[in-house]
Amino acid sequence: MEQSAHKLELLRRIAELEKKELWHLDVEDDPETYPLMPDQIDYLNEKWTSKIKNRIANIFGARFFDRMIAKRQLITKEVRGIENFQAVKGGKIVTCNHFSVGDNYAVWKALCDHMDGKMLYKVIREGNYTNPPKPFGLFMRHCNTLPLSSQMSTMKKFMKAVKVLLGRGETILIYPEQSMWWNYRKPKPMQDGAFSLAVRNKAPIVPIFITMEDSDVLDPDGFYVQAYTIHILPAIYPDETLSRAEATQKMKEENYAAWVKTYEEFYGKPLVYGES
Repeated sequence: MEQSAHKLELLRRIAELEKKELWHLDVEDDPETYPLMPDQIDYLNEKWTSKIKNRIANIFGARFFDRMIAKRQLITKEVRGIENFQAVKGGKIVTCNHFSVGDNYAVWKALCDHMDGKMLYKVIREGNYTNPPKPFGLFMRHCNTLPLSSQMSTMKKFMKAVKVLLGRGETILIYPEQSMWWNYRKPKPMQDGAFSLAVRNKAPIVPIFITMEDSDVLDPDGFYVQAYTIHILPAIYPDETLSRAEATQKMKEENYAAWVKTYEEFYGKPLVYGES
């Protein structure tokens, strides 16, 4: 089967960005977007209309991704370390490497039976909310998503929502690399956002790193569907003896080191950038 020219181009772009160490840039051509204003978002689903849309979106989202699982288009081979998630009580931030539109659902399926009936909240980029990629608009806007914004007034509302959610014991998924590279197996250096939120809210971070292997299933683009092993790693806690900036940096370094260790142990080779 001939491989998709689009996916081959993505792989070329990934190799180029890796070589230039532009870790935070997406390889996809993101659609045009517009600023998210505070009156356009109900982060906590406090309005009755938001509650209804949230319920409908979660039902359709689960059906969509469960069909992918049934067709073996989304495959989780193994979940390791669930005890690390269970050991953390109360609100927490989960970090994960980002390489597919379905990886957040894989994380949800790994955690959902251990969340006491709560949902997984996902931090997403502004454009995925204001002008979401098809066919994921309903999910991006209403499946417990927390969009970032280029508007300070909206970000103040975002910060308040994060504080409320963590305070009531919710789990928030953040992609600290802040970019999605299709089927990229290596951990990428991270941005500060997730760790700054953790320090500000005195919340632990539970790092998750997903490793991949070729399955025996070809996708429509001529590439093997990846079988995931979801590694849930020991929690990292803010160091309250440090300044906010120092504590943020420390958590980020500890998270990255845990990912690198998992990568090297699973694949049996050292992490080297710029090589396949």
